[in-house]
Amino acid sequence: MAKTYDHYNEEAVMEYLGEGLKDLKRLTRLLEWRIPCQIHFRNLNFDSYHVFYNPVQEFNRDLSIAVLSVFAKEQPQSRKGLKRSRHGSTKDGKATTGATLPNSREEGISIFEALAATGLRSVRYALEVPGVREIVANDLSYQAVESIEDNVKHNKVERIVRTSHSDASLSMYLAKSDNKLFDAVDLDPYGCPSRFLDSTVQVLEEGGLALVTATDLAVLAGNSPETCYSKYGAICLRSPACHEMALRIVLQCIESHANRYGKYIVPLLSISADFYVRVFVRIFTSPASCKQSTSKLSHVFQCVGCKCMTLHPLGVTNLREKKPPSYSLPRLPELSKCPHCDHSYQMGGPVWSGPLHDPAFITKLLELIESSSEKFNTSKRMLGMLSVAKNELLTPFFYTIDAVCSIVHCVSIPLLTFRSALSNAGFKVSETHAAPNSVKTNAPAEVIWDIVRTWVKNGHPVSEKRINESDVTKRILEAPVRHDIRFEFNADADMDTEGLVRFQVNPAPYWGPGLRAKNNLVDGCATKEAKRKANQNKNKPPTVENAEPAKTDTE
Repeated sequence: MAKTYDHYNEEAVMEYLGEGLKDLKRLTRLLEWRIPCQIHFRNLNFDSYHVFYNPVQEFNRDLSIAVLSVFAKEQPQSRKGLKRSRHGSTKDGKATTGATLPNSREEGISIFEALAATGLRSVRYALEVPGVREIVANDLSYQAVESIEDNVKHNKVERIVRTSHSDASLSMYLAKSDNKLFDAVDLDPYGCPSRFLDSTVQVLEEGGLALVTATDLAVLAGNSPETCYSKYGAICLRSPACHEMALRIVLQCIESHANRYGKYIVPLLSISADFYVRVFVRIFTSPASCKQSTSKLSHVFQCVGCKCMTLHPLGVTNLREKKPPSYSLPRLPELSKCPHCDHSYQMGGPVWSGPLHDPAFITKLLELIESSSEKFNTSKRMLGMLSVAKNELLTPFFYTIDAVCSIVHCVSIPLLTFRSALSNAGFKVSETHAAPNSVKTNAPAEVIWDIVRTWVKNGHPVSEKRINESDVTKRILEAPVRHDIRFEFNADADMDTEGLVRFQVNPAPYWGPGLRAKNNLVDGCATKEAKRKANQNKNKPPTVENAEPAKTDTE
């Protein structure tokens, strides 16, 4: 019979696991469960333990619990009394979320975790998120389902959590066919989530929440544009703002899947952290609002010399009084050469060019976390990331000071000095959660280069050797300064984010996404012994007596 141990008693757990399994020690440290719960190990040994668990993603799980806690309070109220008019708007003129919605429903929200693995996330949702009616913890691996069932039983949440042993997409399609929709769907796959998005947007209730993680950040950040297109339907560009581009590509992918069914997305929170991106979006129904999607998606043109980006929307929405909006195609300016360095452009996208966050929702998140900080091990980092995200400008993409200064090979400009120069010139400025030492601004690229040129002229010269080596440096520095640039301190440039925790210290050696969970379900083999038997002699050439007779021309 399998043993159970309290998760704080690590020595007892390791005694049961044995001396040969010390490399699994980190898998047993589920100290993120602040509530008194237990870890149950079913026949755990080095050969049969194939359930995925990554302790580094504790921040991901804590943030998801906070988001669901706020969402659980809002979802029942937001579903009441919404009725779509002819042009897809409610009585108060705001965009609708669909046809007439039911006013009566069961209390609480329902959650579908598509790839539950150990069941840790589902158990935490059941114990820590108030107002949860039902959670379905699904996984394709039978070992994972056994682990989930044991953990659900030993944490006494059978009333809320039930297991499902099925393909995630198939399970959601079947639920949709039975009209059993969910208020929230959590997608946290190993790698790309796009294969699950079609079923996700269909199985969600009106105004439902999709929690989507993508861990293939190398693909999204520009290392493999062709792979990114095959997975997400967009071309990524390698740039200092690659992490924000990754977020916008994922949002574009979700939006494209939703539009196929007359739905559209409203991002509540989009976070780039560590080795993954995580987005929280609500999905509403309105064919009329879907027509505005072209104005929320843009192609990205990036100069190969100075790396400046220019966005061009796929469409233009023209708002009219007392009439539904009209739509037109944009007219592109001449983009053969960059006006700053005279180099050519690379084209990427399409990407989501709308807002990444809902500041009002983030405010509620901050209030929740501040009032219950003892509930989360990563509360300090959550407060830091959310505080910065709340104040981010809506302008897509950002500049990193080091990357800008490296283009002209000058001494790096202090962050506060750079922001003050932008504020003194009359432009808005903010930080971004996605990268340190970075700036978001609504200033055009020519203002950025005017700041750099003024900085170089004010006692920070660039050597002639550097100027002669790079035609980009020469063209940028030789251009005249067209704006009044002053580096005096500006109070609007002081973000007051000192002391906020945004980037975690390395939690373990070689930490990252972890290895993909092994699965014994190969070719219908339910056990490892059956798999070994099926694979016996598969690489040996057939013997004479077992070889199939050769076919003749007459056969």
